[in-house]
Amino acid sequence: MTTRLKPYNPSASDLESDWQVIDADGQTLGRLCTGIAMSLMGKHKPGYVPHLLSGDFVVVINAEKVKITGNKATQKEYLRHSQYPGNLKRISYETMQDKHPDRIIQHSVKGMLPKTKLGARMLSRLKIYAGPEHPHEAQITGAEVARSKKGDA
Repeated sequence: MTTRLKPYNPSASDLESDWQVIDADGQTLGRLCTGIAMSLMGKHKPGYVPHLLSGDFVVVINAEKVKITGNKATQKEYLRHSQYPGNLKRISYETMQDKHPDRIIQHSVKGMLPKTKLGARMLSRLKIYAGPEHPHEAQITGAEVARSKKGDA
């Protein structure tokens, strides 16, 4: 006779979100964004379930200092289209880096997340800042305090 173990399936109330700060200074764009996407999805946690919002909040600082390899600085383009004929907009990586360095990381991470409503909610937990300053210090400190209290108990 064999015994069957029931698989662990957490509910939404069982999952806790944490806050992570990632410094993008000197990191490669693709490797940085894969780590961010994994944290947003919650795949680094043992209680990961694909149908619930089990990931963390991620704050990225120094987005303007992210680096890319090869000739991408001159060849990479970001495209968008308004669905009107002849209205394809091409923005080079260099222009995007000068004007909106946070959108480079956001665009890259968005492509790595699920293309569903849940993926949109995951992306809303991503906070990107060009410089080293960010307004989320209270949340990060509160998460650290809660984590230390949980460890003491």
